[in-house]
Amino acid sequence: MYRVKKLKNKITLITVPLSGTKAITVLVMLPVGSRYEHKKISGISHFVEHVMFKGTAKRPTAQDISRILDASGADYNAFTNKDYTGYYVKIDAAQQELAFDLISDMLFNSKFEEKEIEKEKGAIVEELRMYEDNPTMSVDMVYEKLLFGDCALGWDVGGTESSVRGITAKEMWDYYQAAYKSENMVLVIAGKIDKKLKKNLQYFINEDYRKNKSQQSIKKDDYQKFVWPKKAISLDDRVMVKEKKLDQSHMIIGFPGLPLNHTDRHALSVLLNILGGGMSSRLFVEVREKRGLAYMVRATSSNYRDVGTAYVQAGLDPSRLKEAVSVIRAELERITKEAVTEKELADSKTSISGRMTLGMEECNAQAEWFARQFLFGKKIETYEEILQKIKKVTVKDVQRVAKNIFVWNRARVAAIGSIKKSDLIKILK
Repeated sequence: MYRVKKLKNKITLITVPLSGTKAITVLVMLPVGSRYEHKKISGISHFVEHVMFKGTAKRPTAQDISRILDASGADYNAFTNKDYTGYYVKIDAAQQELAFDLISDMLFNSKFEEKEIEKEKGAIVEELRMYEDNPTMSVDMVYEKLLFGDCALGWDVGGTESSVRGITAKEMWDYYQAAYKSENMVLVIAGKIDKKLKKNLQYFINEDYRKNKSQQSIKKDDYQKFVWPKKAISLDDRVMVKEKKLDQSHMIIGFPGLPLNHTDRHALSVLLNILGGGMSSRLFVEVREKRGLAYMVRATSSNYRDVGTAYVQAGLDPSRLKEAVSVIRAELERITKEAVTEKELADSKTSISGRMTLGMEECNAQAEWFARQFLFGKKIETYEEILQKIKKVTVKDVQRVAKNIFVWNRARVAAIGSIKKSDLIKILK
């Protein structure tokens, strides 16, 4: 059973004991990400994450950090999202002290050397270019820009080449000082927890939060809320195309969805799983199996605290784009008009339950789950509690949510490939 407590330096500690594993994950998550940035420093949250691995007073270089982790066989990484940033080390529980020592050292004692910051700009720019060159990923960025416009939710988490190159060492240090306060940190320990925990927690407890003297503080609610426009939006303003010479056209057809803690979120999960959650899903069968229009087609959602979106994504033959859009639209409209079968409903629930159960066998997945639940949920719910709510979803719930979301004159369509916007608009009419 998980436990939550405050450490004396204001860090929130969550412990999640798991049986049947010899591993332990030490994760620190902060409620800060690209949503908290302004345009000039777009990408700074992600940039700070990179700098955390560039050396501390105790471990002066990036190699001093990576070498010791690699030698231990640990799985380690960091991630930046629009709403949060996290750092984790998953390691043999017999070597757990290293994880506590290293993560606390990185978070509290990174050096922020100007020469390393300047050098890292090149690596981040190449990372941005790598994602830009991957149409499956870059179509997501086109879609979010179309959906949210010129606000932080519509910007790339990594920023732009110009914003990254323009960030100064002082701006980075000031942002770190405001965001990385210990009272913002959630420390989750998941896996084989034993009597060593009390001793190892001293690596975090002994870090004096008062040494961060910044008067600025970024809190988890310090972000600009997004509200969908009340007026109808023209089709021209609901379509965005990035013309690029590709053998495939990558497309997202999306709709305003549900915020993170909406009461219908479980029904939406069941709905999207029926539509495009696996190889037996409706879209997979109709688009790929019956017609060979795509290799990849899926239905999924993105959910933030204030807003969400549900969408269908596919990689399509440009010459058969009209047919593919017609089939996808027909399936979305059908699920709003005809109730799904009890068999589809039951299969979707067991599919979600099975995938979630398998995923939660990993202690790092458990750690991230509890961190996000604490930071962004109305209360902490275990995944078992969520599965119980999914079991209660009815056929009527699925159809009601489908009717509310899949309204064609509210659809946003983003595409990358050898297609013109004017031609795509004709197809969508």
